Amino acid sequence: MVEKLIVVALGGNAVLKRGEEGSFDEQYHNVKSTVSKIADLIVAGYKVVLTHGNGPQVGATLLRHEAAKNIVPPFPLDACGAETQGFIGYMMQQALRNELKSRGIDKYVVTIITRVIVDKHDSAFQNPTKPIGPF
Repeated sequence: MVEKLIVVALGGNAVLKRGEEGSFDEQYHNVKSTVSKIADLIVAGYKVVLTHGNGPQVGATLLRHEAAKNIVPPFPLDACGAETQGFIGYMMQQALRNELKSRGIDKYVVTIITRVIVDKHDSAFQNPTKPIGPF
């Protein structure tokens, strides 16, 4: 059987649902329910690339950095983005690996932190429409 590749893209709101406080337990619970569906795809023979948004998480991280700025230096937005990518990647990696193991599937899951180059002259900056954090 030839494995087919499927890319699954989750928004940050799939990890943190509207109205939730954003605790680790809430987010991990949401991720666990999501990865059970991803595991179904793997069982069906697909190779899966899972990507995610992180708007709510990076917004909360920026608030944490701002609140603690008199104790520890805050990080810039790009570093907070990497921090939340790692955090969400960790949750997905852990939950998916556990789900696969519970089904008797011994596959490893890896997390990759990505970077994006943004054109500071992009016209979208004239009218931003995608806020991060509380809005």
